[in-house]
Amino acid sequence: MTQTLAAENVTLEQLITLYGLELVDTEEFFREWQDDLPELTDLEKQLLDQIKAGYINLRNYPPLLENTVNTVVLSPLLFIGKFYLPPFHLKLEKSIEIETQDKEIIIKGRIDFLLLNHKFWVTVIESKQVAYSVEAGLDQILAYMLAAPQSQNEVFGMITSGGSFMFVKLLKGQTPRYATSDIFDVRNRGNELYDVLRILQRISQLT
Repeated sequence: MTQTLAAENVTLEQLITLYGLELVDTEEFFREWQDDLPELTDLEKQLLDQIKAGYINLRNYPPLLENTVNTVVLSPLLFIGKFYLPPFHLKLEKSIEIETQDKEIIIKGRIDFLLLNHKFWVTVIESKQVAYSVEAGLDQILAYMLAAPQSQNEVFGMITSGGSFMFVKLLKGQTPRYATSDIFDVRNRGNELYDVLRILQRISQLT
């Protein structure tokens, strides 16, 4: 009998067991978040400074939940990065489904943000306050990325809680392998949204 799992409840342990998922712990595997990053314009920096100021202001009035994060941080960030323009377009609440090779287990779920051309997934940690680490969304986004079309062997993702950001790279194949970037925190000194936007722009060039 086929067993169905909800993507939001899937654990890394299950993905490792079911799909042979492996973590790659070498810097060479995921250089895209570090190398050849584009420079930001003064206008982009000014807008990112405003996003940071708005986020810090709203942190004074908890709880800051998913819909607010989307409005205050993620949507403006994607707008500045031109992710609402071709070749990208946004799909909300897209259903996904993946199954094991023996077809005995199917994982089903819905993703908050999917930036297409099928190689770049962005998700917000669902139904949690932003105090949660972005690590809480790693299991879920990897499940979504594994469901990308078979023609897409290299897939990128970003997890955000609004206050923190982390990027993910997945190479599919017989043995899927993944790696993560550092975690960028809006509340750190300076403005780490600069780094986030530069990485977004770099990945958009690759996808």
